[in-house]
Amino acid sequence: MTDKIDSVETAKSTPELDQPYAELGLKDDEYQRIREILGRRPTEAELAMYSVMWSEHCSYKSSKVHLKYFGETTTEEMQSKMLAGIGENAGVVDIGDGWAVTFKLESHNHPSYVEPHQGAATGVGGIVRDIMAMGARPVAVADPLRFGPADAPDTKRVLPGVVEGVGSYGNCLGLPNIGGEVVFDETYAGNPLVNAMCVGVMKADDLHLAHASGAGNKIILFGARTGLDGIGGVSVLASETFDGEESGAGRKKLPSVQVGDPFAEKVLIECCLDLYHSGLVVGIQDLGGAGLSCATSELAAAGDGGMRVNLDRVPLRATGMNAAEILSSESQERMCAVVEPSKVDDFMRVCRKWDVEASVIGEVTDGDNLEIYWSDELVVDVPPRTVAHHGPVYERPVERPAEQDLVAADNANTLPRPSTPDELRETVLKMAASPNLASRAWVTDQYDRYVRGNTVLAQPSDGGVLRIDEETGRGIAVSTDCNARYARLDPYTGAQLALAEAYRNVATTGASPMAVTNCLNFGSPEDPGVMWQFQQAVRGLADGCAELGIPVTGGNVSFYNQTGSQAILPTPVVGVLGTIDDVTRRIPTGIGGEEGETLILLGETREEFGGSEWSRVVHDHLGGTPPQVDLAREKLLAEVILAGSRDGMISAAHDLSEGGLAQALVETALIGECGARVVLPEGADPFVALFSESAGRVLVAVPRSEELRFTDMCSARGLPWAKVGVADAGSDALDIQDVAEIPLAELGEAWEGTLPALFG
Repeated sequence: MTDKIDSVETAKSTPELDQPYAELGLKDDEYQRIREILGRRPTEAELAMYSVMWSEHCSYKSSKVHLKYFGETTTEEMQSKMLAGIGENAGVVDIGDGWAVTFKLESHNHPSYVEPHQGAATGVGGIVRDIMAMGARPVAVADPLRFGPADAPDTKRVLPGVVEGVGSYGNCLGLPNIGGEVVFDETYAGNPLVNAMCVGVMKADDLHLAHASGAGNKIILFGARTGLDGIGGVSVLASETFDGEESGAGRKKLPSVQVGDPFAEKVLIECCLDLYHSGLVVGIQDLGGAGLSCATSELAAAGDGGMRVNLDRVPLRATGMNAAEILSSESQERMCAVVEPSKVDDFMRVCRKWDVEASVIGEVTDGDNLEIYWSDELVVDVPPRTVAHHGPVYERPVERPAEQDLVAADNANTLPRPSTPDELRETVLKMAASPNLASRAWVTDQYDRYVRGNTVLAQPSDGGVLRIDEETGRGIAVSTDCNARYARLDPYTGAQLALAEAYRNVATTGASPMAVTNCLNFGSPEDPGVMWQFQQAVRGLADGCAELGIPVTGGNVSFYNQTGSQAILPTPVVGVLGTIDDVTRRIPTGIGGEEGETLILLGETREEFGGSEWSRVVHDHLGGTPPQVDLAREKLLAEVILAGSRDGMISAAHDLSEGGLAQALVETALIGECGARVVLPEGADPFVALFSESAGRVLVAVPRSEELRFTDMCSARGLPWAKVGVADAGSDALDIQDVAEIPLAELGEAWEGTLPALFG
């Protein structure tokens, strides 16, 4: 950068000036395209805007050609459920009675490796502002997390900081954390995944969108001041691969990570809601990745004219900042609103009421361009859509890796397996204590799950349930899931299995699944094998949603998740939102709510161990094929559970996923603090019955008085079922006939002791 202001006029008169576009992440052809768009070289400020907005994180330049498949597979019926969908800050669905819910998943992966606490905290803050920008009150968060091996030294650096960041920011905002995951795998070493989800609630009529319409309307920046923190942060960090030096710590670029202030955001939430309810906002956009570059270009691109902005009016908290830095800063807790001139005074009055700083920084014009001034010089003069939406689109090479067949041929079903009762007993305990199956209480106890008093279910339940209407008891349920090992074996099926599990987990709470969001985490898009994984996962998820009849409302793509040449496991995290008309009929996870409940296993168990937790824990093996997925059966399973819930036939339910029936029995007994007597189906191989990870299965507890009515309903609907035991409140053990009788105290020690022993 030079001391002299690089204005548009200067750019016109110095066409051959060398510019550091490569250092800003732009390719040669991308830079030339910018020059063609402008008919000249870009100014320093324009170059900064294009570089951050055309980054992989902001422009989706490698994923657009595949993401359009979501639109191609969305039916009119699915579309009718959405008030806002892909392309908006967050998806919005109409849930009836005048209520609407908005929800979204996003990533903050690389910043959370560089600075775990602030990276995770600002990931939460950013997704919360996306929800605010739709006109909703944020009501809950969830956090799917993935780390390297649990006992690795760097995991002990990263995980506590991430958990602390997620917890402290969410807790300070007063938002309950009602779901998420914690997964360990060696491919995430040096590249953790920190995905954040937020859910917001509003009246359907209160929906707000990001657009700058109406010539003469004012552009108001409000919230925190703009500083040097986070310049190029998420937009650049998320568009680069860790180079692998110093165990992943070395980097080509090391921009600063944003610094969050949750108390400022809490006030900003209340200020925004006050502004909405007072009818003072025409359009609104949060400032997250790419900062003012994103907010101004996207607002202008979605409007009906141009926009003029004066950066001299932007409140700064650092001295000596230039135009490029102001436009690129990713300082947190900021929003940008479009306001009618006659309402500016009232807008400012509301901001003063909440002690939120606000400044009029520009206005909507009847022209075509986004014009930005700095020190009375025009430093940006661009067609806004070329910045926000007309970035490069790459059709990256897609190639199925040759090794995929070798991985599939390495059948996990042939691995040595336990057979004697002692071996099976030891395996149950070893699995329960393994890092990926052990209790997450060490993590979730750092989150406030019940603040605001509307949480009905939260971890360790399968899904989170929240009451949104105290008069009627109407509520919502959410779950986020993905078994990346399945996706590695078959990304198409793996994505559908992630969808099926999240769908099933929502159903096991007693809610009806109705919409999907996603966060697609993959390695470098420049690797044809990674792009094949991505393409297959997108198609699998889209086809699965079409079969289930629920729409994808939006999401996020996170590429370059790898260290050197080692990509992470393909990790398409799926979030499902469901609705429940009365939260008092929610289904708990723990057994023992009623004396002598019958335990019934719904669904079919097959010999399926590819990608299973047993193959990982016992053999450190990943190979074969993942479990079969039958989405029609998943839909039927959900319908049966919902019918059973409404008619009082189910007193507890727990999804079967990683670890199979054995893990489900351990968890439901320990959560309910109730013993159980289990009899495996006649003729079944005890090992397969206990540890298979076949999909489409749920363990339900049914009151004795309802057993016949419930099983008759299952049979009538064609849903396979098997009675596998009874809850025994008078017992202090899990008694699996002919296998083992394990005291709950011993199970609890195994299940609950792992994470505290690892992380203190």
